[in-house]
Amino acid sequence: MPDEIILETRHLRREFGALVAVADVTMQVKARSLHSIIGPNGAGKTTFFNLLSGNIPPTGGQVLFKGQDITNLPLHRTAHLGIGRSFQITNIFPNLTVLENIRLACQALGKDNFRLFQSHRRFRQYEERAWVVAAQVGLQERALMPARTLPHGDQRKLELGMILAPDPELLLLDEPTAGMASEQVPELLALIQQIQAAGQKTVMLVEHNMNVVMSVSDRITVMHQGRVLAEGAPAEIAANETVQTAYLGGLYEISGQ
Repeated sequence: MPDEIILETRHLRREFGALVAVADVTMQVKARSLHSIIGPNGAGKTTFFNLLSGNIPPTGGQVLFKGQDITNLPLHRTAHLGIGRSFQITNIFPNLTVLENIRLACQALGKDNFRLFQSHRRFRQYEERAWVVAAQVGLQERALMPARTLPHGDQRKLELGMILAPDPELLLLDEPTAGMASEQVPELLALIQQIQAAGQKTVMLVEHNMNVVMSVSDRITVMHQGRVLAEGAPAEIAANETVQTAYLGGLYEISGQ
C-alpha cells in the first residue's frame, strides 16, 4: 500500500535534567519514502534519531516500527528488526579493507555474529553480499583498499555500505554529508536517493541545511527547540512563513529549486 506507515512516534519525549531535548514529538513516516528532518544545531534532531534507533531510552512516549512497539528496545535489537543507523562521525574500521568492513557489517547481524574475525573463507555468503554492496555504493574498484586510504567522501559511501549490508528496511542517516566538500554532497545525496528508490527502502535523513534536502525529499519535518515546527512537502516547507520567520530568521536562504 502506498500510504503504509512504517515508523510512528507518539508524544515522544526526552529530558536531560531540566533540558527538554525532544518535546512530545508525534510523527508518521510513510514506507518507501525519503523523509528529512532539518533544523539548526540544538534542535533535537540527533537525540530524536537516538530515540528511534534505541541508542537512548525516551523519558516518555512511544516508537512504533511496522506497528510494533519498539520504545524500549536497545540498538542491537532494532538493528535485527530492520533499522539501520548511521552517526555524524564516520564509524569504520580504518585498518581493514573496504570489503572487510562491509562483510563484517553483513556478518554482525547474521548467525555468525559472535565469530566476527574468523577466516572470511568460512563466510562466503557474506563476502558475496559485500561485493554486491560495494558496487551499490560505487566502491567496487576500491574494495580491496584499506578504509583509511579512502578520501572522506568515499569513507561516507563506505559507511552507507555498512548500513546497507544487512539489507535494512529503514535507514536512519544522521548528517551523512558532514565534513564533506560541498561539491561532493550532491553525489552522495543522489546515491542515497537511488538506493532508496531501487530497493524500495525508507530513508530518514537528518540534515541542518534546508537547501541540501529540498530536491531529494518526499517530505520534510522542521524541528526547533525539540519540537516539530512544521512538516510537509518540500514546496510547502519552502513557502511556510512560520519556518521563514520563527526558525530561519533570515540565516538561511530557502529555495524550492
